[in-house]
Amino acid sequence: MITVMTDETTVEIAKARTADDGLWLSSDDAARATGWTVKPEGFCKGEICVPVPPGRAPSLVGAQGEINVAALWRHLDMPLAHDEARETWVLGTSAAERAERLRSLAAPDFALPDLAGTSHTLAAHRGKKVLLVSWASW
Repeated sequence: MITVMTDETTVEIAKARTADDGLWLSSDDAARATGWTVKPEGFCKGEICVPVPPGRAPSLVGAQGEINVAALWRHLDMPLAHDEARETWVLGTSAAERAERLRSLAAPDFALPDLAGTSHTLAAHRGKKVLLVSWASW
């Protein structure tokens, strides 16, 4: 089982192949985990398409149509990390996208449980004043 985490979602994938620093997913799993799909014009997410450079196709798309998501992320110049066992992959966003989010001054939505175990989302409190307190031991 492979876990792929992005800013938008966390997806558990049963069938994945990891080799060296590659993460090969079926095209359906790659789309579910990242939102990127393969089209004749290249890799597309919504209306944005990125062409595959000549000669790079074999390192990005396998013979059975599987996608090397790690190579795609590197091609898009976005950060990624994985644990030593290659069971958990974190796909980050570009510096430009993070800067745009900071300029908007809107915190991303998240959900956390209270002491009773009831889940609360930040989106449920939009338009209200909210105090967020965080702490880290490191």
